Amino acid sequence: MKATELSFGIVFLLQIGIGISVNLFLFLFYSRTVTASRKVSPSDLILIHLAFSNAVILLSFGLPETLSAWGLRNFLSDGGCKILMYVFRVARGLSICSTCLLSVFQAVTISPGTTRWARIKVRLPGCVLPSCLLSWGLSLLVDFDALFNITGPRNSSTVQIVWDLKYCSKVSNSAEISLLITVVLSFRDLFFVVLMSLASGYMVFVLHRHHRRVRHLHGSGRSPGATSEVRAAKRVVALVTLYVLLYGRQSIMLSVLLNRKEKSPLLVSSHVVLSFTFSAMSPFLMIHSDRRIKTFWKKGSALSHVDSS
Repeated sequence: MKATELSFGIVFLLQIGIGISVNLFLFLFYSRTVTASRKVSPSDLILIHLAFSNAVILLSFGLPETLSAWGLRNFLSDGGCKILMYVFRVARGLSICSTCLLSVFQAVTISPGTTRWARIKVRLPGCVLPSCLLSWGLSLLVDFDALFNITGPRNSSTVQIVWDLKYCSKVSNSAEISLLITVVLSFRDLFFVVLMSLASGYMVFVLHRHHRRVRHLHGSGRSPGATSEVRAAKRVVALVTLYVLLYGRQSIMLSVLLNRKEKSPLLVSSHVVLSFTFSAMSPFLMIHSDRRIKTFWKKGSALSHVDSS
């Protein structure tokens, strides 16, 4: 194994291992919070959904990429490739839907208490669970083509190989159908990216106005601590900003790779590594901004200190 391949193999292993562990921790933490609370927080339901999606992305796509980076080839059959890539694409769709839903929910939550917004705020919590179920249906339907277009590694000239993952291949028997699928997937992703960007832009506006009012009321002295809604809004804005930046990078790099006749292994490996960044890094943003998790860690540290004493 070359030094470059070894380096990427180590990066893959660390990224996937840490990402899966942190997402599973968040999934279990928020699930425990929801089951233990009498009043279920809609944002916690969305965060459970997002953590689950990220963990599945890392398992279904990150793990095979890690095995491939360490030199394993042809370890999946046609059926295994179809199922694995379908699960990955569904999880990716759920991730973008969850991020968008979280941004819209938080934007409505911190909106002014006018009569119009008050009516939406009352109805919104009841729409979270149906929205999550709708995102499942949408992702399962839109990404269904993966069961037909994904196969094991192919060298045949009878079909057009659109993308070669070394352990799986994406093929196309019809340029028109391939174009239609690309348009549908791009439209879905672009719709959610634009919606979450608008919601985040609105939150930035509200937070800026809130900051100006607080500074005016309290003068140049210390401003009071931020409310839980403000902290949550800042967390969501950071999440959306990270997602939009990485989505733009991925779209540009993927377009470059697809239009190159000779694909650089270094460029392909770099693209794959960065493709997992949101799923692996977003949980740390949640942990950093959620005081409940910090309190949980402090209690755990205190108990372990007492036990050791």
